[in-house]
Amino acid sequence: MFVRNGTVCIARFGPAEAAVLNEVMLEVITLLSEGFDRTDPVITRLFPDMYRNDASASEELRRYLEDDLRSAKLEQAALLLDVLPVEGGEVALDEEQAEAWLRALTDVRLTLGSRLGIDDDDVDVEEELDEAILKDPTSARVGQLSVYQYLTYLQESLVGALMG
Repeated sequence: MFVRNGTVCIARFGPAEAAVLNEVMLEVITLLSEGFDRTDPVITRLFPDMYRNDASASEELRRYLEDDLRSAKLEQAALLLDVLPVEGGEVALDEEQAEAWLRALTDVRLTLGSRLGIDDDDVDVEEELDEAILKDPTSARVGQLSVYQYLTYLQESLVGALMG
């Protein structure tokens, strides 16, 4: 999808691809703003404890950094949406924009992965998708796993384009 052309990374999005990406990014924005709930496992995954064995130190650090981290995540998601053509079309990202897109894509993949129970690299998403299709090809899980795979592909292609 993404290819490097000089100093920019370029991709072409169809209307359906742009719509899916737009929808999942808006969901992350809503989660980080209106729906911000520290007890939500997705929020815990997006903002993990810095000190796993020291809850007090983690809470203290969170008090100082969480608002800034949340603002940065919201800005990255907004940048992605600002650059993404709503009806589809070409996207050309300079290196700074591409890195912001990567961080936004990571956040949306962590969010969706957490909701789907994909917590680590040991999960074979392709195998899970095949099993879900065999059970019910029209299920919501098939759609969600397909979106997760698409986001993974998109992120991998952007990393490859950045690496040249």
